[in-house]
Amino acid sequence: MSVLERLTKASHLIDMDDIIREGHPTLRKVAEEVQFPLSDQEVILGEKMLQFLKHSQDPVMAEKLKLRGGVGLAAPQIDISKRIIAVLVPNPEDEEGNPPAEAYALAEIMYNPKIVSHSIQEAAMEGGEGCLSVDREVPGYVVRHARVTVEYMDKNGEKHRIKLKGFNAIVVQHEIDHINGIMFYDRINPEHPFAIKEGMLVIE
Repeated sequence: MSVLERLTKASHLIDMDDIIREGHPTLRKVAEEVQFPLSDQEVILGEKMLQFLKHSQDPVMAEKLKLRGGVGLAAPQIDISKRIIAVLVPNPEDEEGNPPAEAYALAEIMYNPKIVSHSIQEAAMEGGEGCLSVDREVPGYVVRHARVTVEYMDKNGEKHRIKLKGFNAIVVQHEIDHINGIMFYDRINPEHPFAIKEGMLVIE
């Protein structure tokens, strides 16, 4: 049974055992574009990737399945070298602790996503970045574009173009890096990990 067949079985829930870790060769490959129309397995895979993120953000399911919380997952992280990513960024509660009107700032399964334009301004997360495929903390600013325009296909083969900024832009760039064989720590300055370039936005 192939990895794709195993992951897309009706009974299978993606968990941390399915996620490959740094050092695995698939994480350094440039993933292949998917062809349209998609196979049923490619559609199911995307849905299961998004389902994993939902489970990872749900305290009950995360504990039950022993998941680390995540906001993005790329197919290469589950040893499928295809250009598929899932992103799920929750909206925060308001100051009084009420749930947001819209649960998610971003909830998408993207096939063949690519950055078609970006700002000159750079940005980095104040607390650095983590990755489900990296079991250690890597301190430092992961320098990315502050704003990006991303084109991608949905499961029906329709093309979308979205503009992203702030945390949403960082999350999507992190996942697109995965399909290009790039790890987040490749973008940290090895000599000066906390150097702030002029005009760089530091996101809390």
